Amino acid sequence: MAVAQISPHRPITRRKFLKSSLIAAAGLAIYAGEIERHYISVTQHVAAIPGLPPAFEGVRIAQLSDIHLDEFTEPLFVEHVVKVVNDQNPDYVLLTGDYVTHGFAPKRFARGAAWQCANILRNLKCPQRYAILGNHDVMIGSKIVQTAFADNGLPMLVNSCVPLERAGGRIWLAGIDDPGAGHPRPNLAIPEAIRGIPNEPVVLLSHAPDYVDQLLKTPGGQAVSLMLSGHTHGGQVRIPLVGAIYLPEYGRKYVRGWFRFGKMQLYVNRGLGTVGLPFRFNCPPEISVFTLRPAEAEA
Repeated sequence: MAVAQISPHRPITRRKFLKSSLIAAAGLAIYAGEIERHYISVTQHVAAIPGLPPAFEGVRIAQLSDIHLDEFTEPLFVEHVVKVVNDQNPDYVLLTGDYVTHGFAPKRFARGAAWQCANILRNLKCPQRYAILGNHDVMIGSKIVQTAFADNGLPMLVNSCVPLERAGGRIWLAGIDDPGAGHPRPNLAIPEAIRGIPNEPVVLLSHAPDYVDQLLKTPGGQAVSLMLSGHTHGGQVRIPLVGAIYLPEYGRKYVRGWFRFGKMQLYVNRGLGTVGLPFRFNCPPEISVFTLRPAEAEA
């Protein structure tokens, strides 16, 4: 009778282990740098707002954030983002800062990128689009970025507000200067004249989400129903069971998604670009789309 003999497994040598590790690391780098970094997640949300005018029920808002053009974000990618947003056919497009990167390159390169980014974003078909500054925009020159965007039909809200009107209804859109690198003045962005008006809620754009803790201590902040932010990139690289490996100042507490503070809601967008390294892992780029509903309808 023949007896099968099982050969012992060949031991894994240090060389084989290192080779396998390098292959795995290379594969992960290709995935994080080429696949996930360019995979756009369009997230759909319902934003229930107290006192929302009937004319605004069902209105759709698209939010873009943290493009960081030209350090690692390619112009072709931003052009694709514009196409994806146009396909969503939103009523408003809101841009929450960091269109360029203040990094190792001279500021003149980032300033040129601001004009290039604005020139691409002008192709957004939605006529109602508004922007605010991020910390990188402030660091390379607020006036340069504001001028580039304004000349391309993209008005900036810097400690200011505008009324959004539809069929006799009105809400207020306010934007503050970047909390980390600029000088936010919420009581100027949300003046007393627009606070607490029945059926005229306030939506605030603030690049840095952690500023909400300071905002809520101000009279202007108390009038906000919905705040939209970016800045964190959602963590950009998130290790399973560990979380984000790096988070910026003013973006370490409220990192991504929804947060509620009494009657006020905050949404933190994961952004589109990258900073530091051209990698995203477990945290793809995001375009967030909000459908407005009256809070009473959510009960």
